[in-house]
Amino acid sequence: MDSATTKEIVKNAWKAFATRDPAQIEAVFTEDAKWFAPPGNASGRALGYSNFVLDRPTIVRFLAHELTTLFVSDVQVTFKSLLAEGATAMLENRFQAKLANGRDYDNDYCFVIEVRDGRIHRMREYMDTQRGFACIFGEAEDVATTG
Repeated sequence: MDSATTKEIVKNAWKAFATRDPAQIEAVFTEDAKWFAPPGNASGRALGYSNFVLDRPTIVRFLAHELTTLFVSDVQVTFKSLLAEGATAMLENRFQAKLANGRDYDNDYCFVIEVRDGRIHRMREYMDTQRGFACIFGEAEDVATTG
């Protein structure tokens, strides 16, 4: 797969995520897709995930339904960079929103995305976990010891 095609697949995936439509979200992932994020990260913890390795049905539920219960309004995703080498892309963005508890959320993310057969096969998410805890819970926490 060429790099330009990989970038388009990633851009289209984020457009699908924004719709919150389960069918559109499901369509951008392979049947055996996995999404990995740091264990015990604040968003995952707030939504009841202790280990953040999601399969396709869970990814769809997470993006279509669960995130909206945590990030309730003023959601903004600002893309900083999107690079691709063959079927692998790196997306860097900033995510801001108003939380259900009234706090403001503002964090930077990096996703490493592997594409297969025109869809996302693997997604590894990286973020400032301590900043996420401070935004959501009011204080930073060492997620390495709480996951």
